[in-house]
Amino acid sequence: MKSFSKYGCFALSALAFSGCVDDEVVCEKVDFTPLTKSEVEEMTYSGGKLGTSFTFSASAYQQPSPAVEQQGFYSMFKYGETLFERDYVQEKGTAFSGLGPLMVRKGCLYCHPNYGHGKRQIEYRANEMGNGYLLVIYDKKTNGYLTSITGMPQTLAVKPFKAPIDETQIKINWKHFTDDHGNAFPDGEMYDLIYPEVTIPESAFYVPLEGTRNGETVQIPYEDIEVRLESTIGIYGTGLIDAIPDDSITAQWKKESPYVELNPAMWDAGAGTWASYYKGLTGKPYVRRFTYALSRGPLLDAAGANAVWNITNVTRSDRKYHYMTATYAKVSSQDPDVQASFYDYFPEERTAAGVEADIYRYLMGKADGKNIAEPEMKDADYKDFMVWHRGLAVPAARDLNDAQVQKGMRKFKQIGCAQCHRPSWQTGEDDIQDPNGTFTNADMPRYPNQKIWPYTDMVQHRLMMENDIRTGWCRTTPLWGRGLSKLCTGGEDRLHDCRARNTLESIMWHGGEKSDARESVEKFRNLTKEERDAIVKFLESI
Repeated sequence: MKSFSKYGCFALSALAFSGCVDDEVVCEKVDFTPLTKSEVEEMTYSGGKLGTSFTFSASAYQQPSPAVEQQGFYSMFKYGETLFERDYVQEKGTAFSGLGPLMVRKGCLYCHPNYGHGKRQIEYRANEMGNGYLLVIYDKKTNGYLTSITGMPQTLAVKPFKAPIDETQIKINWKHFTDDHGNAFPDGEMYDLIYPEVTIPESAFYVPLEGTRNGETVQIPYEDIEVRLESTIGIYGTGLIDAIPDDSITAQWKKESPYVELNPAMWDAGAGTWASYYKGLTGKPYVRRFTYALSRGPLLDAAGANAVWNITNVTRSDRKYHYMTATYAKVSSQDPDVQASFYDYFPEERTAAGVEADIYRYLMGKADGKNIAEPEMKDADYKDFMVWHRGLAVPAARDLNDAQVQKGMRKFKQIGCAQCHRPSWQTGEDDIQDPNGTFTNADMPRYPNQKIWPYTDMVQHRLMMENDIRTGWCRTTPLWGRGLSKLCTGGEDRLHDCRARNTLESIMWHGGEKSDARESVEKFRNLTKEERDAIVKFLESI
């Protein structure tokens, strides 16, 4: 594999934000003159003129974009916002009915406090506001998820069902980590690093531990089970990320491919093209762009569209089945406690087939190979929800006239951080991409031809952290708006499992011996404290 430093020089010269010299590639020099008035204005509009909000209060992440108001979507945005902010309930015929039978959370705000990043937790409780953690439970021999529990494991259930995992037995232990520099900068300043270690005893599982090995479903030995945490990211500005053209993202992967190893599950380096595309109900291939694992393509079938269904298990017309495993349905249908009171809660499900068959059919939401669950979310409500999701603005950058902020910006580029955290992108015509074929340009707010500043290359890299994310590959997270996190959510935790309690810790977690970002962090370490503080101030301004 070629060195990341050579990749960095290539990317920086190609994108015109470099600050290094390599034996093979000469990079551009960082311009240390103050930003012009027009440059400040352009960078202040983080989401372009159509996607930027200038609200800097605790509701900064909740604002509709100018596109929402200019294009006539404000009322729909507000209705969709309500769907995000309310808890769902089990009772039929009431507002927000349809919860369960199993769920990850009762509503969206638990994971996205004030629409932001989840907060670090010392125990796993699904009803704890701000707990954005999703459990990642997998077979460490294959890195594959267990098949007997859902990919987003559920710890809550409505009556009379039992949760697949007893969350009271889940333990989160925060451990201290000392890096190869002794958690100290050369000038003597110290920093602290912590990471979570999660354990779930075998007794906590209601279902057997099954997974796939060599193409067959088998029992997975408990000692082969690994558990990790992944926290939700902020959802503001996702419509703008959706507006980046597929071919622009592809071009970025192509630029980086010769200089750094990319995830072979996503990118075929030999062919110079994608190894995996995202496909929805239409079967059309799309570039992957959302979630740490790049498990999703366009926003209209991405994390939010998925979560409003599988987190709460509220069915809709395009998903007339429950988020459920057949293993759970079988175990539950044979549980005497569930059988004894099933008809008390679901009298309409009684058939001549008997209670076990009735429970299984209801849980799976399938019969004779067809999806039969009654849609609980109306199509109009789902459309409003997606208008809201695509219509969230990104907060404007702040204090870009400040000399220290500008110094931090230039140092950020000079030491190579912009290699992965690419500052800006250009949106295209933003023709709506819907993998399920439901929505068109007329249905959603759009962001054509905007220069946006998310600070991500939309590529997966590896930081090689202690107790790392599953597979080690993680999409570069956008940095825009994160400086407002403490104001908006009450916490400023960063990284995929909230191990970084502030911006400085986040930077230092990038510096592992085998990390793709090692060289940049080494340069950061050797800056003066004033220069390091300037970079932190810059990151908290964008």
